[in-house]
Amino acid sequence: MRLLVDANVPGAEACFGPLGELVRMPGREIDAAALRDVDALVIRSITRLDAATLDAARAKGSRLRFVGTCTIGTDHVDQAALARHGIAFASAPGCNAEAVVDYVLGCLLTLAERQGWRLGERRVGIVGVGNVGGRLLARLSAMDVACLACDPPRAEVEGHEGFRELETLIGECDVLCLHTPLVRDGPHATHHLLDARRIAELAPGTLLLNAGRGDCIDGQALRQRLSGQGDISAVLDVWEGEPGIDPALRDLAQIATPHIAGHSLDGKLRGTHQIYAALCRHLGLPARLGLDELLPVPPVTRIALDDGLEAEEALRLCLRAVYDVRRDHDSLRRESYRLGMAKGFDACRANYPLRRELSTLFLELGPKAQALAPWLQGAGLNVI
Repeated sequence: MRLLVDANVPGAEACFGPLGELVRMPGREIDAAALRDVDALVIRSITRLDAATLDAARAKGSRLRFVGTCTIGTDHVDQAALARHGIAFASAPGCNAEAVVDYVLGCLLTLAERQGWRLGERRVGIVGVGNVGGRLLARLSAMDVACLACDPPRAEVEGHEGFRELETLIGECDVLCLHTPLVRDGPHATHHLLDARRIAELAPGTLLLNAGRGDCIDGQALRQRLSGQGDISAVLDVWEGEPGIDPALRDLAQIATPHIAGHSLDGKLRGTHQIYAALCRHLGLPARLGLDELLPVPPVTRIALDDGLEAEEALRLCLRAVYDVRRDHDSLRRESYRLGMAKGFDACRANYPLRRELSTLFLELGPKAQALAPWLQGAGLNVI
């Protein structure tokens, strides 16, 4: 069996090497010609598998029978076209959800420090309460941060209790976090969910954060609001037109990162392992390799704190010991100026440095810091 795996999928040799001949290729270079002699394909979100690509691959004699994406999102894959060609499909739901929540908390605490406000005094609206949004809601609620949730597909199935309309969140929340998949059609379409009208309705002082899909926001309308009135803030990890994103919007965002919110090593390896397990099931083989065997020891495992820090300061310190979002903001600006936008964007992703999740850190609190324990545990720390 011949397996083609995106060059940026970690742990591929350990997981897929024993199953057959392993070939690595940059994700953006995977096309119909590359699929000709491939039995199984393992990708990430930058590889687009549409009907035209799959039809062309089949016309070239492709024997592809399995596609796995090591990501939560699946909008880059035409699943109907896969089914038409008899190709099995698997994704990795939830694999990097904790990393995205770490990213969001890091951004919120960074902006709070930069702009002079406190997270505990804000009301956060979460749009899309799935794998990521649900975890974000749970952590913020455990930290006593006021939250409102909007998820029309879930509300339709589960009932409307606990869910609010998007207009309510726009009108009542200081922070708006988008964690929706990209759905282009139907009653719950999310393409340009934040369109020009809704962006205009955002109250002055609102912070808009998008770590879902870039096309869920009308980038041109957001750029006009930021450059015109300049009375709201934006944190953007996902963008329209990736990797050739709008440089003006990059410069206007308070934090601008190259689609890396979920790029923890833990999340990536979790995604790899989920697809490895799915491929083993497809082949009728046991999955002999465990996730724990893939994960290395974290570089920072323990921090001790005593008196002198308030809760938000303590959490900011711990988060930055594991992951400092400012590094990724600076990296995108530096590499996009050095290499050009598209190449710089992809270079940041391809050369992404080691990053672990907040849950890998153990926090020892001294006697005078014990009062911080419930709040920091709620944020996701292992408090000793």
